[in-house]
Amino acid sequence: MAKDNIASVLAFEKKLVPSDGYMYGTEWDNRGEVTPLTLKEKSVRGTISNRLKPAIQNDPAKLNNEVEKPNLQTVDACALGTDQDTLKLHFTLKVLGGIHQPSACNNAAFKQSYSAAATNYVEQQAFRELARRYALNIANARFLWRNRIGAECIEVQVKALNKGEEREWIFDATQFCTRDFDADDSQANELAARIAKALASDNDFLMLEITCYAQVGKAQDVYPSEELVLDKGKGNKSKILYAVEGVAAMHSQKLGNAIRTIDTWYPEFADPETSAGPIAIEPYGAVTNLGKAYRTPKEKQDFYSFFDKWARGESLERIEDEHYVMATLVRGGVFGESDK
Repeated sequence: MAKDNIASVLAFEKKLVPSDGYMYGTEWDNRGEVTPLTLKEKSVRGTISNRLKPAIQNDPAKLNNEVEKPNLQTVDACALGTDQDTLKLHFTLKVLGGIHQPSACNNAAFKQSYSAAATNYVEQQAFRELARRYALNIANARFLWRNRIGAECIEVQVKALNKGEEREWIFDATQFCTRDFDADDSQANELAARIAKALASDNDFLMLEITCYAQVGKAQDVYPSEELVLDKGKGNKSKILYAVEGVAAMHSQKLGNAIRTIDTWYPEFADPETSAGPIAIEPYGAVTNLGKAYRTPKEKQDFYSFFDKWARGESLERIEDEHYVMATLVRGGVFGESDK
């Protein structure tokens, strides 16, 4: 590869920008009254349940001695009030245009060839497929994560806030599947058209306000984001949940991950034995909770294998591969290539 077409400095700003999600408690039949949910500490005496060494497992006396040891834990918890049966999650999502130009690129030849490829994609595809999948992930309330499980009713209210272009959509999230993107819903299609228009623009944007109500049951636990504690030795809690000014919340990164969980184009998706269902758009198809990368350079299915060819004017075999490349650019990141 010629060195005169290598960008060692190359970055793209993310085009889907969610805020943190704030959590409130309310009643399904009386949503006018909401209260911010707060975190509470619990101190519990747990039992020993981890795998033990064979010497302890095979000796009843040693086993009894081990399980008698107290497993003391202090954790954060969050729950609805005793008179509340519904979780309200509220956040905003900004959709930005300008995918035609990197935010940083130190090679004029690469920038020109990339811009030509991106312009061609926008002219041919106009982000229709990506926007449709983003819209369905909003409609199906995938962003609730664990809070979605066991919810009897889920309603998602979406408002477009751009002046002069205000619009509101209401979705019954239980009517949308999270395992595929086959749904054909007129409201979701309309929302997708607005998202696609913003993504395909040079410098336009779309501002969405998203409010979700999930009827999970009176006084039930709800699940804010869990904080990553790098030095657990200094803290006295084994679980620390996320809150903003006292209000339980979900990280913007977690909400963004849910919205961009649209990758059904990786090789193993069609295999029911190994498929993880739709996965988040990532350069290597990484799914951390499974400890697996579904898009490997060895199989030439990762972002860089596609991008290096496509951005220099070569055609990819499948349009799905182009969708994946553009979705990764919408995700944003630093993608510079070594020029040595």
